[in-house]
Amino acid sequence: MAAMSPSERRLQKELMSLMKEPPPGVTVDGDQASQNLTLWTIHMEGVPGTLYEGEKFELQFKFTNKYPFDSPEVTFIGNNIPVHPHVYSNGHICLSILTDDWSPALSVQSVCLSIVSMLSSCKEKKRPPDNSFYVKTCNKNPKKTKWWYHGMYDLIIIITNVESINC
Repeated sequence: MAAMSPSERRLQKELMSLMKEPPPGVTVDGDQASQNLTLWTIHMEGVPGTLYEGEKFELQFKFTNKYPFDSPEVTFIGNNIPVHPHVYSNGHICLSILTDDWSPALSVQSVCLSIVSMLSSCKEKKRPPDNSFYVKTCNKNPKKTKWWYHGMYDLIIIITNVESINC
């Protein structure tokens, strides 16, 4: 058996931690992740008292061999993509820690907590204003999009030929 790479060791450690002490409403498909450390399915339930209370979501985390120095590709998958100002109907998420603000000090658990917080603080279920255009023209990998971040719900969308989105 080949020795684990630093990336695989980190992912194994994070998987064990997430399975042992997951954030409230978050579970990981440990069997699937153990079989393939570079592709995880995370199950998330909406927090009680929020617009998403009781709703169930699935997230897909894809990791490269550069993790944790390179952020994971994180998207909502399945039939229930949350309707949220920072979540496109194709599952892409506009969240700064998934791109520009990523740090190796962050983890799958911290990403999950950020997404739970983003959903929990939502005041109105609606799609981003450019959802239709973005979904038709975007790259399959959300990390290929250049996002410009503004306030929590202040979306000013300017699409250019470099596939850039303001949110």
